[in-house]
Amino acid sequence: MERLIEILEEIQPEVDYATCTNLIDGHYLDSLSIISLVAELEEEYDITIPTVEIIPDNFNSAESLWAMIVRLQEEG
Repeated sequence: MERLIEILEEIQPEVDYATCTNLIDGHYLDSLSIISLVAELEEEYDITIPTVEIIPDNFNSAESLWAMIVRLQEEG
């Protein structure tokens, strides 16, 4: 998860990702940031993030992003 936080900080450095739970709802991540984030996560974690997974529930916090990454890795 440490690497995930680093990736998020590269995209939007002003956010406390350890505690923030409204990255989408609070407009910390916009559509362009999300596209960049998806590409970076797919490359870093060797996963494919389907469009149906790009929802606020999966992207509102580092914790929810990490849970999605782990789930997608397990699904292979």
